[in-house]
Amino acid sequence: EYGRSLEDDIVSDTSSMFRRVLVSLATGNRDEGTYVDGALAQQDAQCLYEAGEKRWGTDEVQFMSILCTRNRQHLLMVFDVYRSIANKDITDSIKSEMSGDLEDALLAVGEKALEVQLAGFCLQGLGTDDSTLIRVMVSRSELDMLEIRKEFLAMYGKSLHSFIKGDCSGDYRKVLLRLCGG
Repeated sequence: EYGRSLEDDIVSDTSSMFRRVLVSLATGNRDEGTYVDGALAQQDAQCLYEAGEKRWGTDEVQFMSILCTRNRQHLLMVFDVYRSIANKDITDSIKSEMSGDLEDALLAVGEKALEVQLAGFCLQGLGTDDSTLIRVMVSRSELDMLEIRKEFLAMYGKSLHSFIKGDCSGDYRKVLLRLCGG
């Protein structure tokens, strides 16, 4: 439609590692499967730790190559392993190791992988983590809520709709159920 590719526009309008992240995402090189290799997840988590928290300076290429190519299920395991190695969440590490557009891009990639898991954690146990649940529901409602609902059902064995219905009340519940749909 515009006479040039999206990749060409990204290259002409951005620079540095931010450009590399966007080009990597735009070219669709991410594994879209669901297979998780536990040993590779352990290795990826260790690589991320050594590329950031463990060293002076940051190896952004390691972050980019793992976050932009691994499938969502694999990344969830990497993030769990990373938390046990670094004693902090991957999002906290990205915030402390990166800045500007690169930080925003890698946070978005990492948080996208965490959305389904976050929705489940918000609704489990005593009480509800309302601020995180609201952020997930509002930010994803028009983008990929059907996919999140499907993955939530697969992960928790219960629909997101029924979790919200059982855990929330009043107008708050009504709004969340409308955002959830179904």
